[in-house]
Amino acid sequence: MSFVLGITGGIASGKSTVVDIFKAEGFSVVDADIVAREVVEPNTPGLAQLVKVFGDEILLADERLNRKKLGALIFQDEKKRQLLNETLDPFIRGEIERQAKEAEQSSDLVVVDIPLLYEGKYEAMMNEVAVVYVTPEIQLTRLIARNNLSENEALGRINSQLSLEEKKKRADIVFDNCGSQETTRQQVMDWLKENNFVS
Repeated sequence: MSFVLGITGGIASGKSTVVDIFKAEGFSVVDADIVAREVVEPNTPGLAQLVKVFGDEILLADERLNRKKLGALIFQDEKKRQLLNETLDPFIRGEIERQAKEAEQSSDLVVVDIPLLYEGKYEAMMNEVAVVYVTPEIQLTRLIARNNLSENEALGRINSQLSLEEKKKRADIVFDNCGSQETTRQQVMDWLKENNFVS
């Protein structure tokens, strides 16, 4: 039986950095962002369901999803955004479960990378959840620098998610990413050793 580790964090908390360490050590990673794109590829049930809900104006001429059009539809409208999430949730959740089960065949540790893990109530699928944590000050500074945003824009994005402080409280494991990448890597390697995933 494989151990399934959910990894989450906040925007600009360095979750990808941590996930990359697991990848570099050869562990299977299921990436929820990639899954979310896969379930709306042309000719998928997910895309068909989206068209049913939002109409075929969300398609490009070649039958692919027009992300800009869909983004514009939901960006200003909380109800439509919720409708989008509800429509795609069963497809995304089902595919994450399928990929995790498949990965379990070949790996004793499967990492599932889900930005909105708590928001989407994915905890039940995991043996444990790790949160990649930085302080609110570091998160804000990194996001402004990374995405070239104003402070207000950055705060808007941060506040649209459950706070890192709240995620940290709920976590089974906290990887503190306030320091250097090497310090963060050491924490991950220590956890892997303690749990006998690496010697």
